[in-house]
Amino acid sequence: MSESKGNASGIASGAASVSPYAGKLLSPDKWVNVSRLVTAYYCNTPDPDVAAQRVSFGTSGHRGSSFLTTFNEAHVLAISHAICRYRQQQGIDGPMFIGIDTHALSEPAFATAMEVFAGNGLDVMISAGGEYTPTPAVSHAIVTHNRGRTAGLADGVVITPSHNPPDNGGIKYNPPHGGPAESAVTDWIETQANELLRSGMQTMRTMPRVSVETAMRASTTRPYDFLNTYVDDLHNIVDMDLLHTSGLHMGVDPLGGAGVHYWPAIVERYRLNLTITRTTVDPTFGFMPADWDGRIRMDPSSAYAMQGLIAQKDAFDVAFACDTDHDRHGIVTSGAGLLPPNHYFVATVEYLCEHRPAWPPAAAIGKTVVGSQLIDRLASKLGRRIYEVPVGFKWFAAGLLDASLAVAGEESAGTCFLRRDGTVWTTDKDGLVPALLAGEMMARTGQDPGALYQTLTHALGSPVEARREASATPAQQAALAALTADKVHSKRLAGEPINAILTQAPGNDAPIGGLKVMADHGWFAARPSGTEPIYKIYGESFQGSHHLQQLLSEAQAIVDEALKGAE
Repeated sequence: MSESKGNASGIASGAASVSPYAGKLLSPDKWVNVSRLVTAYYCNTPDPDVAAQRVSFGTSGHRGSSFLTTFNEAHVLAISHAICRYRQQQGIDGPMFIGIDTHALSEPAFATAMEVFAGNGLDVMISAGGEYTPTPAVSHAIVTHNRGRTAGLADGVVITPSHNPPDNGGIKYNPPHGGPAESAVTDWIETQANELLRSGMQTMRTMPRVSVETAMRASTTRPYDFLNTYVDDLHNIVDMDLLHTSGLHMGVDPLGGAGVHYWPAIVERYRLNLTITRTTVDPTFGFMPADWDGRIRMDPSSAYAMQGLIAQKDAFDVAFACDTDHDRHGIVTSGAGLLPPNHYFVATVEYLCEHRPAWPPAAAIGKTVVGSQLIDRLASKLGRRIYEVPVGFKWFAAGLLDASLAVAGEESAGTCFLRRDGTVWTTDKDGLVPALLAGEMMARTGQDPGALYQTLTHALGSPVEARREASATPAQQAALAALTADKVHSKRLAGEPINAILTQAPGNDAPIGGLKVMADHGWFAARPSGTEPIYKIYGESFQGSHHLQQLLSEAQAIVDEALKGAE
C-alpha cells in the first residue's frame, strides 16, 4: 500500500510498502527490454476467454502491456476496426486526427492503426514533421476543424497509455466534440472490438487493411501541422506577452514525452525565458526516478517521479513538467516544492475567475468527486456553481465545448479551461496550458501558485489530504466499484456525523464506481483505478493529520470488508 499526503513540500510520505527504489534512478537491468516488448506486441495473441486480455476502455482508452498480452497487435487491430464501424454508424466522414506519444509500443500501434484506417479509406491527418503529438494538440485540431461545421466533422485517436510505465501501450478515441469519448461510445467500441477478438486473427487479417508503407503513401493520409497550429494559438488562452515582458525565469521538464518538440517552439515563438531542463527521448525512460512502487511512471503529480525537477526548484521562479502525452501537469515552486494537484487547481480557479473578465458569469467550475472540498468553498465565495462528476475527463467535454464550464480539473492533475475570450480551447486535458499559466499567475500577482494557495487557505480553511493505492485484481476492482451505501454501517466518520454517502455524482447523477462518504470537516472516497490494476482511497480533512488518519483507517476497514472473498 502506498500513501501520498499533500503537504507543504509536496513530497509523498507513506507506509512501509513504499519501494526502497522510490524516487531513485533504476539500474539499466531494471529498465524495460524494448526489443522483447515490441516482439511480444506482434507475437503474443490475446485469449478473449481471459477477462484481463480483452479490450477494456477505462477512464481514458484501452491500456496494457504486450508482455501481459493486454496490449498487442490484435487489440489495436480490433479497436481500429471497431472505430471505423463506429464512424460509419454515426455518419462521421470528416478527417481523423492521429497523435502518438513516446512509449515504445506507440510506434508499432500507430503502424497497425494506420494500416486499418487507410485500408478503410479514412482521411487521416498525421503530424507534418513526423514529431510526436500531445493529446491536447489533437483535441485542439478536432475542435478547430469542427468549429461552425454541421457536416464533415472530424474526430481523433491518440496512441498513448498516458503516464503509465514504459512497458505499457494505449489507444484512446476522441469523437467530434474533441474530448475523451463518453461511456456509451467506448462501451460500443469495446463490444465490437471484443467480438472481433473472438473471431480470431485470421478473420481480422481478411478485413480491410493495407501495408504500413501503402498507408503512409495513400492519398487519404495527409500531413497536418499540429505543432505550429497549437503553439501559434497559445496567446489566446495564456497571456504570453506578459510572460515575455516579465522576464520570469521558468523551467520545464517534458519527462521525455510528446511535447518535447513543442517547448522549443514555444520559447522561440513567444521569446520566453524558459529553460528546457531535459530533451531526452528514450523509450526505456531510464532517466526517470522510480515511482512509489519501484516502477517507472512519467507522472508529474508524483513527488517520487518528480525528484529531478524538485531538486532544481531554487533555480527557477517557477518550474513545471508534463506527462508522456502532455495532458497532465506538475508545478514546482521554490517555496512549496511540488504542489499537490488539488492545491494548484484551487489557485488556478481563483486566479482565472478574477483575471478572465470575458468569461461567462454563469459558467460553472468542474471537479470530480475526489477533488478537494476547498474547491466547493471557493466556488461559493466566487458565486459560481460547482459541477461535480465521477473521475474521468470525459464528463467535462460537453461543458467545455459549449462554455457552460469555465474551468475543469481532476485530482490527478488534468485540467483545461476556456480561452481568454470565454470560448472553447480544447475539450480534453491540456498539460502545457496550466503549466504556462503558473508563470502568468506569478508574473501578474508577484506570488507563485504555492503562495497564492496558502493565501486562500487563510480565508477558506487549510485541508490535509492523502491518497492510498494498492494492487487489485479485476475481481477486487469489480467488488470495490459495486460498493453501496449499506456497506457503511457507522453513522459517524472520524467522530463527526455523516452528512452524505454518495454512489452517484451530484453534478450528473452518473455512478462514481465506488463510494464517497462526507462529513462537515472531512470525507473519503474509494474506487478502483480505471487505468491500472490498483485501487485508490482518497481522503481529506480540515481538522489536521490525526483526523485524516482516523478517517482513512475507517475507509480502509470498509474497503477491506468489500474485498473479502474477491480474488
